[in-house]
Amino acid sequence: MGLTSETTVYVTAALAAVCVGLLVWLWPRFAARGLRQVLGRLAAIGVTQAVIIAAFACWLNSSYQFFGSWGELFGHVETAPVGVTQASGGDGTVTGVAVKGALVQPGSDEQLSRVSGLPSGPASVNGRVESVKVIGRRTGVVDPAFVYLPPQYFQKAYRRQRFPVIVALSGYPGSIFNLAQYLRVSQTAGQLQKSGQMQPTVLVMIRPTIAPPRDTECVNVPGGPQTETFLAKDLPDALKSAYRVGHDASAWGVMGYSSGASCALQLTMRNPHVYTTAGALSPDYRVKDDPTTGNLFGSGLGRVNRVNGHDLMWRLKHLPVPQVSVLVAESKHGERGYPQTQAFIRAVRAPMRVASILPEHGSHNFPTWVRELPATLKWMNQQLTFPQDVVPRHHKKGTVEAARPKPGRGTLRAEGTEPTPTATRHK
Repeated sequence: MGLTSETTVYVTAALAAVCVGLLVWLWPRFAARGLRQVLGRLAAIGVTQAVIIAAFACWLNSSYQFFGSWGELFGHVETAPVGVTQASGGDGTVTGVAVKGALVQPGSDEQLSRVSGLPSGPASVNGRVESVKVIGRRTGVVDPAFVYLPPQYFQKAYRRQRFPVIVALSGYPGSIFNLAQYLRVSQTAGQLQKSGQMQPTVLVMIRPTIAPPRDTECVNVPGGPQTETFLAKDLPDALKSAYRVGHDASAWGVMGYSSGASCALQLTMRNPHVYTTAGALSPDYRVKDDPTTGNLFGSGLGRVNRVNGHDLMWRLKHLPVPQVSVLVAESKHGERGYPQTQAFIRAVRAPMRVASILPEHGSHNFPTWVRELPATLKWMNQQLTFPQDVVPRHHKKGTVEAARPKPGRGTLRAEGTEPTPTATRHK
């Protein structure tokens, strides 16, 4: 039985019901005085409560996909790279390009099959979402991901065209299922692109938790998981080897919610040569140790520098400002990070640019982030450049050269024009 399967939920629920029934039936036998009877009562109550909690935890995990397998739950994750098989779709289109170095491989469809509203039918008409595993060449990390490919990716006119990329990061604890089912990243992007409000873009949904159940944030832990290296180096390299995506940083953006939003800001400000645009829904502005993270920064003389390096307010004050664009979203009432968000906005200076989404009311939850997502994606669309480089021409008779789109940043207003009502631009 898989950890997230309905069978596991039903079995644990049935065990909980049986334990409650046995407790009621056997309680009179434990009613007498004596050490044996007291221990029996304590054991019966303890076992019953443990099974009830386990049943509730299984249901909660099955619904929100915090951990995808028993191995993840107990901290055993895949680390060894494996071979890649190139798959093809039912309509005859190839779902991936040849992979160099086995950096991307087909993944399990168990979680993807439970996501509602995904594109169906011919990929050249509706696009496609693929389930893959990303292999970190430097870190050895194996991380599951969903990849949304727009319809144009499969059309003959774009056969040699590369596409911009937005990497979407989940919070902690969280999973790619949350990004697809509850935040509805690919569904929202597909609707925006179909209506002409967003240029054709590849969306990559991935979790920053590379060593579950530990929350490593986006930090290269001394002697531990190298999360920043995976997300800033391994992930882009793997995607560039497997898909027709832009090679220049101007075509790459990263977004997320909660701790994934914090990670998006960290990655962009610390690695402006990789990501030039960030969308952060309810972020924090510095990384600190807590019970879920353990010691992220090590010890010794370098600890202070490592801590400061992941404090974005410190970076804005003491380091050169990167030439990037970021968007931060925080509710004025209902979320506790509004004062910090205002302080961050005031601290940003040129050449960095910041925009904001600041609704009057909201909470630290998916309904709030779903409301903020369309404006975030449209704003990121304005910042990302549609790649003008193309893949090498195949010297084959009958090959159709791609029709290259007009230069620019999509159909929305370019940088420097008046912002939309839902996003306020700050210089």
